[in-house]
Amino acid sequence: MTSPRVAIQTDDFDLQHEIAALRAGDTRVGAVCSFIGTVRDRNSAPTLGTDVSSLPPEGVLSPWGGPAAKDGSSTITSMELEHYPGMTEKAIEAMIDEAHRRFDILGARVVHRVGLLQPLDQIMMVAVVSAHRGQSFQACEFLMDYLKTQAPFWKKERTPEGARWVDARVADDAALARWGIDAPNA
Repeated sequence: MTSPRVAIQTDDFDLQHEIAALRAGDTRVGAVCSFIGTVRDRNSAPTLGTDVSSLPPEGVLSPWGGPAAKDGSSTITSMELEHYPGMTEKAIEAMIDEAHRRFDILGARVVHRVGLLQPLDQIMMVAVVSAHRGQSFQACEFLMDYLKTQAPFWKKERTPEGARWVDARVADDAALARWGIDAPNA
């Protein structure tokens, strides 16, 4: 039995298992490209090396003991993702169909987690198989750009100050536009 192309789930996933299911003994596969996204604290200061001479005079710790963001906000303690079951899978299936139209790929799989996640947790995976690496790389990147702007997920970041919804980013729209798709995520 073949694995579904799209999985929306609360449980973590195993890249090795997902790739094995996607390849499923297909001897035509010459390339596998994958992307794993993790929950990160996009507000935190960069990891410090041994040279601290470039630190700002105010330091890098937030009042809660963690690294502070450049804008003064505190670190992300968790992220919660919501979606509309059925609608989300249908939208991602359409994205995979479009990747098949644009690129010479043999298969693709998207796994996206929902629910409460912690920093460093795996949040999503895109994997693409093809006969040649160029098509796999392009299709994987295309799917990532498409997912960032068009997949119906809602993300809420939690910080010591409270929760806030994550806004759409102009840079994500620009990434999708390079594929000839003008679909702002507003």
